[in-house]
Amino acid sequence: MKLEGCAAVVTGGASGLGAAAARALAASGVKVAIFDLNAERGEAVAAEIGGVFRRVDVTSNETVEAGFAGARAVHGQERILVNCAGTDIPRKTASRSRQTGEIKEFPLEAFDKVLQINLIGTFRCIVKSAAGMLTAEPLEDGERGVIISTASIAAEDGQVGQAAYSASKGGIVGMTLPIARDLMDEGIRVNTILPGIFDTPLMNAASEPVKAALAAGVPFPKRFGRPPEYASLILEMCRNSYFNGACVRLDAALRMPAR
Repeated sequence: MKLEGCAAVVTGGASGLGAAAARALAASGVKVAIFDLNAERGEAVAAEIGGVFRRVDVTSNETVEAGFAGARAVHGQERILVNCAGTDIPRKTASRSRQTGEIKEFPLEAFDKVLQINLIGTFRCIVKSAAGMLTAEPLEDGERGVIISTASIAAEDGQVGQAAYSASKGGIVGMTLPIARDLMDEGIRVNTILPGIFDTPLMNAASEPVKAALAAGVPFPKRFGRPPEYASLILEMCRNSYFNGACVRLDAALRMPAR
């Protein structure tokens, strides 16, 4: 796909990997709309790249629909969707306090919240974007668009306390090929990236000793991934029309231990 002049939507585009994807797409001549809950950061990134911002909660049909309508009113029908919106609530399935013996269970409402944002929110945006792409005229090879979602290596080797997160990200991986097959006759490609440990605002909240230990566990290079490296794969998945139905780990050969 030729990127120049295309429109894109990036969910979770106000910071971290989403912001890196938005910047890289804009630098390639793409008209970018950022969906996020953080209006201050979202507006700032949109202004920086000459894009638009829409405040969108991916768990809400109404705001997702309004977001796509607003983005299309400015840029036209998007041919690129990048799903980066996500969250985590780390907690063991059940645990016992060593001090008091008290037993705690993972609250189902917390489990549901992670799935609603990470998995169902991703699917909600895919459905809305794919329906819009069906109205677009096909490009070379009959291509109408590309959808890229963000899972995690936790989808395959989740750690202690990551049951909800791993379930949500594993769901994204599991639905990638079926959705690609659903849309194959319409010229819409569907791929997923599984990032490892990346240098994002969320990771920066950890202490320096924790970050150093995590980086030391990466086989090579022994450092956190850089958001532009994630964005580079986004661009390749967009440009390379033979990329379809793929789930790609971007993790410097890291396999996460139990904890």
